[in-house]
Amino acid sequence: MVTGESQGIGRDTALALAEAGAKVAVAARNEDKLATLVGDIVAAGGEAYAVKMDVADAEQVKTRLKQVIERFGRLDILVNNAAITRDGLALRMKQDDWDAVIRTNLTARIFASSRPCTR
Repeated sequence: MVTGESQGIGRDTALALAEAGAKVAVAARNEDKLATLVGDIVAAGGEAYAVKMDVADAEQVKTRLKQVIERFGRLDILVNNAAITRDGLALRMKQDDWDAVIRTNLTARIFASSRPCTR
């Protein structure tokens, strides 16, 4: 499973895993980009499953990981790639921006990494 894969490093990682023979679950907030990526993986002969997910939402992470495990039977690889940025000096960041960055870039890794990997 690759989070935040709808573009950039995450997308490239998902494509590389699929090319290597992995069944890939892809997770992001953008359904259109998820659909495009799954289509690209399937067109290349791979297997992919898209889950719309906000990694900063612990309940969504729990539910979506359960769906992935139900689909594939287990989860062997988790690439916690999802991240956001709120450009600016830390001293000038608004509290809401700071909280969003920490929740997405740090706390979300714990949500996904602490879930069981098999049924």
